Amino acid sequence: MSEVPATTGAVRERLAALVADVLPSADPVPARLRRIADFAPARRARLGGEQIVGVLETDDDFRARAAELLGERADAERDPAETAALAWLRREPGWQQTWEATTDRLAARLELQTAVREGQDAAREAERADRAEQALRELRGERRRQVDELRGEVATLRRRLGETRKRERDARQEAEEAAAAVAAAQDDVRRATEDGEAERRRLRARVEELEAANAGLRRLTREERSEVGLRARVLLDTVVEAAAGLRRELALPVSEAAPADRVERRLAEAASAGGGTAGPGAAGRDGSARLEQYLAAPRPRLLVDGYNVSKTAWPESSLEAQRARLLRALAPLVARTGAETTVVFDAAASTTRQSATQAPRGVRVLFSPSGVIADDVIAELVEAEPTGRMVVVVSSDQEVARHAAQHGARAVASPVLLALLG
Repeated sequence: MSEVPATTGAVRERLAALVADVLPSADPVPARLRRIADFAPARRARLGGEQIVGVLETDDDFRARAAELLGERADAERDPAETAALAWLRREPGWQQTWEATTDRLAARLELQTAVREGQDAAREAERADRAEQALRELRGERRRQVDELRGEVATLRRRLGETRKRERDARQEAEEAAAAVAAAQDDVRRATEDGEAERRRLRARVEELEAANAGLRRLTREERSEVGLRARVLLDTVVEAAAGLRRELALPVSEAAPADRVERRLAEAASAGGGTAGPGAAGRDGSARLEQYLAAPRPRLLVDGYNVSKTAWPESSLEAQRARLLRALAPLVARTGAETTVVFDAAASTTRQSATQAPRGVRVLFSPSGVIADDVIAELVEAEPTGRMVVVVSSDQEVARHAAQHGARAVASPVLLALLG
């Protein structure tokens, strides 16, 4: 038995790696190595390397089996550590000389590597020292620049401090002058207040005198008005009684004529001469029948000038009440004809939008935008409809009717719709 020298750590590591590769094939596997025999080769060498070397140092049979399993390997392709490890395993004649030569080479290589590392470390240290010295010089230069800047700032602050003190003195002097002016103004205000109080008392006395005079004048005026009214009433009663007496004396009948009779007769004669034009009732009935025909067309479109119709029908009601009554009246007509109906109300001059109005089914309610009148909204709706569709515009506004006719729509006056609504 012989031990691998402890100083040859590289040889021991390489020896453990070589035997770890063939460990499962070394039958029988020593008891101390059976636990790691199932590991992967790299893991065997990493975790059980010292155990493998220890068994090789104490068990010559295992060492011989391992050498046999490793077989012949070309020394030229091996590094010195592997050459020394194989020589130690095989124990061939002269292996000790091979061992010593290889370990010497390893020692020389180690010394060379150590020297190279030390040289590299020394170079890095020198470089770091140069960088540190350069950084120190730069830091000193930066400190000098900062000191110069601080000195400049101190000089600037001293100059500003002097200016500030001067301004403070000037401000204090101005404040003293202002205080003196305020005191003088207060004296003037006090004197003016005293004068104003005296003038107020004088004016109050004068107002009391005028109020007393005004009260006396009102009493005198009421008395004179009462007297004048009494005289006028007596005169009126006298005239009425005189007129009644004159009618009884002359036996005048009660007049059944009116000043407008002559005008009505002239209009009736003109109508007869023109071929017997139908009266207002007949015209309303004819217009309602025509409107019924329009709305009986396929998919008719009904546009209603809301306030034009509602103010014609209910001028004494509020605008909100007019809207509600018009929409309620339209509901049966829309339900019966199925016309697509839009009622446009004028809100151009309103600063706020109109309150929501509950529209019946099939009826859409529009309020004109701010600055836009309902006539323009109706005109835009008419122009948007396709040519050939039955579009009916209800308004007594001549401009609205003329625009509707120019764009192929039927114009109907507000009373015609009201007659149809009943």
